[in-house]
Amino acid sequence: MTVRLLALLLLPQLALQAQTAQRFDIIITELLPDPAPPVSLPNHEFVELKNNSARVINLRGWKLSDGTSTATINTDIEIQPDSFVIICPNAAVSSYAEFGRTIGVSNFPSLNNEADLITLYAPEGNSIHAVAYSGQWYSNPVKATGGWALEIIDPRNPCTGAGNWTAAIHHSGGTPGRQNSVNANNSDQLPPALLRTWTIDSVTIVVVFDESLDSTMAATPGHYHLDHAVGAPVAAEPVSPLFNEVMLKLASPIRTDQVYQLTVRNVMDCSGNAIGMLNKAKAGLPAPPVARTVIINELLFNPPSGGYDYIELYNRSGSIVDLKQLYVAGRSGNGALSGIQQLSTISRLLFPGQYLVLTENAAWLRQRFSIREPADIIELASLPTLPDDQGILAITSQQGEIIDELHYHRDWHFALLSEQDGVALERIDYGQSTQDSHNWMSAAATTGFGTPGFQNSQFRADLQSQGTVSITPSLFSPDNDGFDDLANIRYQMTEPGYVASITIFDAAGMPVRHLARSATLGMQGIFRWDGLDNNRRRLPVGVYVILTEIFNLQGKTKKIKNTVTLVRRL
Repeated sequence: MTVRLLALLLLPQLALQAQTAQRFDIIITELLPDPAPPVSLPNHEFVELKNNSARVINLRGWKLSDGTSTATINTDIEIQPDSFVIICPNAAVSSYAEFGRTIGVSNFPSLNNEADLITLYAPEGNSIHAVAYSGQWYSNPVKATGGWALEIIDPRNPCTGAGNWTAAIHHSGGTPGRQNSVNANNSDQLPPALLRTWTIDSVTIVVVFDESLDSTMAATPGHYHLDHAVGAPVAAEPVSPLFNEVMLKLASPIRTDQVYQLTVRNVMDCSGNAIGMLNKAKAGLPAPPVARTVIINELLFNPPSGGYDYIELYNRSGSIVDLKQLYVAGRSGNGALSGIQQLSTISRLLFPGQYLVLTENAAWLRQRFSIREPADIIELASLPTLPDDQGILAITSQQGEIIDELHYHRDWHFALLSEQDGVALERIDYGQSTQDSHNWMSAAATTGFGTPGFQNSQFRADLQSQGTVSITPSLFSPDNDGFDDLANIRYQMTEPGYVASITIFDAAGMPVRHLARSATLGMQGIFRWDGLDNNRRRLPVGVYVILTEIFNLQGKTKKIKNTVTLVRRL
């Protein structure tokens, strides 16, 4: 065969291999961050790659990086469409070779057990696939302790993160070199959501989404709009390698005394889903925090058994604060700050009137309390020590200046509480002194003894009306037809610190239901009566008297009588 003929025969294949790799041509499909204790796999980390394209690709010059260490594939190895290759340290090649095609590399990036960002780069330097995994992806606390691989569920959906990854189910702990044990259809049908923004400088805003975007659509400036006459940016640059952030360059600077609203339209995720209703977020230029800009607003220092402390902060000022500039700390016996923790290692904005909750276990907090804005919870590796009897909590700036400080004591809890564990202390008034013991009260029982992330149950509004109790509707029919099945007993107090007992009497004056006994009240709330007596039996139709007895530790008492008619619909 002549050299010319051989060249002609090889030309199509060489041309195909010379094509510039596109995003998701090769994807990361499996990884083993914590190989010990081994299940059946070798006690070495690995990353599995799959050719997700329709052509043969030579992996020479491809790179795998965690941002600190970068490994380069220095051998010619061709990977066929829909086939796999295992990447591991040189020392582990012999251990993994029995599972499939294996490439050993020097400087293999160490896969952190808790969380890491692993990125695959083509020889040209462009990011092809990135995976920002965490231990929560296992969805199994036993497998998260080690020996089990994380596997992608649907390789055709490579840009979805946690929703498309889980722990391997194969008895060996993983499936390196072959189809994943969790392989299944798991297409992305959800539109991307705009989560938040953060600010680099007065003309540069970074927009954060909940998933990777189509980088072409995300790079169109006209898809973004800021109010207050700012308009569209002059440039929009998707941020590699995850492409879940977009950097916007503005034509004119924004002001520190203004909160802006960003609206995003026509942006798609990398599965082609267009952004929907979750397309707005606040934006602004933060100012350095000063004393009492951010205050301690609620504190759970004595959680129930198996529970966790939490700290709620509130931005009472008109300024935007970057949480990267704030720290939480306690004090040691000699008065020095101790247990100092930065609130966020990345820029994250706290806007005027916004709450923030700090905890070591966000999942427990969501199970225990009603959470209205999960995005307002920050999980820290550790909080300062918060003793159950008394302690000190401080918020500081980067310069060590005290922004707010609280010396709390368990005696500040409501004295008639039978159990303090699991009951948060709430600040009553944002404007009053943090250290005033009269400015703190136990969270109301009617809110589950805590309000992390929203207005305190004991918050005092200066313009509230006289304390009242009202019943709606005046006639109710507890027959489970979905119409007026409950009698709603609504209360509104003029000050915090009250408890209530509610008793229901029939027309003869006999008590038929003890609805509440010494229940701590918030500033407003609701109790509901279902028309049953104390033994959960149906009561006859007729007029009933609802007696609400309210009192506090200062000796203030009040009895309020209301009537309600129980009817049965034919």
